Amino acid sequence: METDEKVWEILLSADKKDYEKICLEYGITDFRGMLKRLIEMKKEREEEIAQFITHIRTLKPIEVKDDDCATIELDIDLKDPASKIFLYKDGVMVPFNKEEIDGMKHSLKQVGKKYVFTIKKLGKDDAGLYSVDVEGVNVFSTDFKVPEVDFAVKIKEVKAEEREDALFQCVLTAPMSEIKWYGKNALLSNSEKHEIIVSDDNLIHKLIVRDCLPLDGGIYAAVAGIKSCNAWLIVEDPGVHFHAGLSDCKAIIGEAAELECKVSREDCVGIWYKDGAEIQSNEGLTITKDGCFHRLKIHKVTEEYAGKYKFEADGRKTESEIIVEDPPRFDAEDLEEFKKPVTVKKGHKATYKLSFIGREPIKVQWYLEGEELSEESNIKIEYTEGSSRLLLLKLQRKDSGEIKFKLKNEFGTTEAFSQLIILDKPTPPMGPLEIVEAGSSAIDFKWRPPKDSGGCKILNYILERQQVGRNTWKKVGPIGPEAKYRDTDVDHGRRYCYRIRVETEMGISELMETEDIQAGTKAYPGPPSAPKVASAFKDCINLTWSSPADTGGTNILGYNLEKRKKGSNLWGPVNPPNDMIKGKGFAVKDVIEGMEYEFRVSAINNSGAGEFSSSSEFVFARDPKKPPGKVTDFKVTDSTYTTLSLTWNKPKNIAGVEDEAKGYFVEIRPAENTDWDRCNSNAITMTSYTVKGMKSMAMYWVRVIATNDGGEGVPQELDNYILAMPPPVRPRFTDAKIKSFMVVRAGNSARFNINFEASPWPEVTWLKDGVPVSKKVTISNAEGTSQLLIPSAERSDTGIYTIIVKNIVGQETFSIEIRVTDEPKPPGPVETDENVPGTVTISWTPSPDEKRDDRLHYMVTKRDSSKRSWHTVADRIFNNKFTACNIMPGREYQFRVYAKNDMGSSKPSESQKWLISSKKEKFTVNMPETKACDLQCPPKFIVPLKTHTAPQGYECYMSCAIKGDPTPHVTWLRNNISLNTNTNYFISNTCGVCSLLILRVGSKDTGEYKVVAENTLGRAECSTKLTVRD
Repeated sequence: METDEKVWEILLSADKKDYEKICLEYGITDFRGMLKRLIEMKKEREEEIAQFITHIRTLKPIEVKDDDCATIELDIDLKDPASKIFLYKDGVMVPFNKEEIDGMKHSLKQVGKKYVFTIKKLGKDDAGLYSVDVEGVNVFSTDFKVPEVDFAVKIKEVKAEEREDALFQCVLTAPMSEIKWYGKNALLSNSEKHEIIVSDDNLIHKLIVRDCLPLDGGIYAAVAGIKSCNAWLIVEDPGVHFHAGLSDCKAIIGEAAELECKVSREDCVGIWYKDGAEIQSNEGLTITKDGCFHRLKIHKVTEEYAGKYKFEADGRKTESEIIVEDPPRFDAEDLEEFKKPVTVKKGHKATYKLSFIGREPIKVQWYLEGEELSEESNIKIEYTEGSSRLLLLKLQRKDSGEIKFKLKNEFGTTEAFSQLIILDKPTPPMGPLEIVEAGSSAIDFKWRPPKDSGGCKILNYILERQQVGRNTWKKVGPIGPEAKYRDTDVDHGRRYCYRIRVETEMGISELMETEDIQAGTKAYPGPPSAPKVASAFKDCINLTWSSPADTGGTNILGYNLEKRKKGSNLWGPVNPPNDMIKGKGFAVKDVIEGMEYEFRVSAINNSGAGEFSSSSEFVFARDPKKPPGKVTDFKVTDSTYTTLSLTWNKPKNIAGVEDEAKGYFVEIRPAENTDWDRCNSNAITMTSYTVKGMKSMAMYWVRVIATNDGGEGVPQELDNYILAMPPPVRPRFTDAKIKSFMVVRAGNSARFNINFEASPWPEVTWLKDGVPVSKKVTISNAEGTSQLLIPSAERSDTGIYTIIVKNIVGQETFSIEIRVTDEPKPPGPVETDENVPGTVTISWTPSPDEKRDDRLHYMVTKRDSSKRSWHTVADRIFNNKFTACNIMPGREYQFRVYAKNDMGSSKPSESQKWLISSKKEKFTVNMPETKACDLQCPPKFIVPLKTHTAPQGYECYMSCAIKGDPTPHVTWLRNNISLNTNTNYFISNTCGVCSLLILRVGSKDTGEYKVVAENTLGRAECSTKLTVRD
C-alpha cells in the first residue's frame, strides 16, 4: 500500500485529537488543507458505507491484550446480516475463521451486533495497516505498530496485608513513555485506587494499588508493545478470616450430617450457635477442631436438628442452615429381595411386597410394563403403614414384564424394579421350510424356532412323517433342540409330509405341518466357471475351474471336460464318459503341437451332468514364450494440464531371446513418489495411449512395458520427467472482435470479459491508467478467460483499463476505455444578444457535468412564432455560445439548449422570448435635402475566432463576425494554406458571420487557422489554434 493512501486510511478512522500526531509522523504540513480534503473523503465514505450499514456505534483501534493477542472491535448494524466482512493487512486479504480454533492466527467472533477480530501469537510481522471492509467498502482502518521492546525485568507476585499499598514494577529493554496495565483483565488508569509511575528514562514502570482489600486480589499484567507479563496480588488479612465458610446442608432423618468451615489460623478458638443459642458437644452431636478446620457432626438427624447454625471466631462469623428432609426410602435388604425375578406358571399367582419409610403422606403406585395397576378382579393392592403388597391372580403368558414400585412424598420420589416371568407351553415352530437336500436317498430340511418358547428352554422337536397317498403318520420321535432334520429312510421318487411340535418343561406345542417334499427329484447342477489356462506346453495344457453356484441340491460328484480346435464346430470329450474328473483341474495331454484349442466343462451330481460352462480362451499347444523386449521410439506427442499423449514402436523380435509383444502397459510415477501406478488394467494392443487425470503442473516419470504370454518385458522410460502442461504457447487473445470502448451508466456495474490462450498458465494483471486496479474492482480469472467487474461504478472509475497476460514465453496486452457517466445535468440560464443585425448570439452557463465529462457537448433548438415547432439549429457544440442567423424582424423566437453525452440528453434550458419589432409609422413623405453619404469602411472583426480543443473523431465548429463595405472577400487558411477549395471543410459566410465546420476531427487537423478579410479599402486578419485530444 502506498504511503499517501495509507495515511488517508488512518486519518479516516482516527480520533480528531490524533490528527496532529499522524500529520507530524507522515510529514503533512498543510493541516488546513488536510482537514478540507478529509471532510470530503469522509462524506464520500459515509455514502458508500450507507449502502450496507445502518448505524455504526463503536470503532475501537487495535488493542493488545494481556494474553498475547490483539483485537479490533466494531459495533455495527448491517442492513443484510449475510453481508461479507473482510480483513486486510497492508492491502492484502487476511484469511480468518468464524470460530476460535487452536492453531488459527486470525478469527472473527460475533456477539449480537458486535464484531471482534482477534490476532493471536503476536510477532513483529503482525505490524501494519489493518482495514475492515464490508462488501468491498472500507469501514475502518487502524495502524498497528510493533515497537522493538521487551521486558528486562518482569513483574513478580506481590503479597500485601489488608489496607496496605501494593507495588508492581518492571524494567524495559528500550524506553517507552507509556505501557498498559491490566488488573483482572480490566485496563487500568491513574485514579484514587491505582497510580501509574514512569521513570525519567522511560525504562522503569510502576503500578501502585492503594488501600488493598481482599477484592483487589488477582492477576495483574503489564503490556509493552506485543510483549506482556503478569503476576498475582495476594491480599492477606492480619486477623482471623475464613478461608471456607459454612454451607447449607440437606439432611435426611436417621442419617448423619456434618458442617465444616476453615479459618486462617490454627490457634483460633470459636463458638457454635444454633438459632442464636450457643451449643456444645452432647450425645446427639460432636464438635471437633482439626488444625484450621472446625466441624459439627450430628450422628443421627431428627426434626429437632433443623435450623440455622453459626460459627463465630475473633469477631468473624459464618452461617448456614440444616434442612431436615424425610423422603421415601426402601430397606436395603428388602430391596435386594424385591429385585429378584418372580417366575410362575400360567394360571398361578404372583406376590410382591416391599417395606419403606418416609414422612407421610406417601403416594404408592404399582406398574406393569409401564402401565399403572389398579384394583381389579385379578389384581389386589394392599396398603399398610410402612409397606405395600401386590397380588396378581390367574396370570397369563402375556402378563410377563417389568414390575415397578414407586413412592412419592413432598421431599422426593424413589422407585424399585423387578421382573415377572409367566411360564406356558410354547407356540408351534415357524416356517417357511428350507429344503437343504431332496435326494433319492435322503431328505434334509430346516425350519424356524417358535415365536414364543413359553419362557422355557426348548428340550426337543417331535416329528411325524406321512408318505403322500397314505392315511397313517409315522412317529419319527424326539430329535433334540436343533431346528433341522435329515431323513434317510426315503424311497426315490416318493413324496413325504412332516408334522413338527416343540417340547419344553411346560408341555408340547401345537403342530406345524410342512408342504410335500419329493425324494430324488432330478435337479441338475448349473454350469461351472469357464476353464482358465494355468500353463501351456507343446504336449500338455493345464486347466482349472470353479464349482457351479447351483449344485442342484446335492453334492457335486465330478466333471466332464471337452475340447475343440479353432475353426471347428465339433466338440470332443477329453475324459471317458465313465471316468469323470474328480477335481477342479485337469492336464490335457491329447493335443497337437502348434494347434489352438478351447475348452468347456460340465458338473455332475446325483441327477446327472448339468450344462456346460462358457468356453475358455483359445490357447496354443506350445512351449511358453519369452517375454518381449523394450519398446522403441518412445515419445510424447501432446500434453495438456491433465492429459499426456504417448506413442512408441513395437520391440524387436530376437529368436529364442525375446518374442513378439501381444500388448502394452503404461505406468506413471509422480516425482515425489517411489511407486509406479499402472494406467491401464488390461493390456492394450495399440502403440499409442493417452494418460488422463494428471495433476496440473505436476512432474511425472513415464514408462511403457511390453507383454505377451511369456510375461512382461523390461520397462522403457522417457529420458526426462514430464510436466503436466500443454506445449508452451505465447499469450494470445482469442476473441474475434474485442471492443475497446465501453460506456457505463453511473451506479450500474461494469463488466468486461476477455478470452485468451497461453501455456503454461499465465500471470494475469489488470491496470487502470497504468497502476494496479483498486480493491473495489473484482478480477475473476479462470482457464483461458479473465473478467473485470466494477460493482456500482462511479465517475471516478472512468479510465483506461489494461490487461497484461504474461508467461515464460512472452506477454500480450489489451486496453479498453471504460467511461462511467450519467445523463448530464442541464446547462444554466440561457441569454440572447444581437451583435450583428439579422443574427442572435445564444450563450449559456456550462452544465455542472462539463468539467467531469470531456465528451459533453451542446445542442441548440429554435422555435419561431410562424411555425410553433422546434427544430435543431446546431449540434455537437463544445463551447457555451452559438450565433443563429436569418433572424426575421417581427417574429418572436425562443431557443432551447441541451447538454448531451454518451448516455443521452439533459432536460433543456430555455431562453426568454426574442423579438425584433418591425416599426410601422404613419406614412409621410418628407423630401430631405440630398446629401452625399459615404458608408464605405475597411474590413473589421466584430467577433474574433476563439481557441478550440476537440476530441478526436468529433465535430469542430469555428465562427467569427466581420463588417466592411464593400463586402470583403473572406479566405480561410490552415498553416497559411488556403482551405476555400478544400472539400473536407464546410465554409459559409452569411451576413458577415463566417463559419468553418470539420465533421470528424483528426490529428492532421491540428494547427493554426486564420481568417483573412479583404476589400478595396483594406485588409484584416484573425487567427486561432485547434488542438486535437486523443
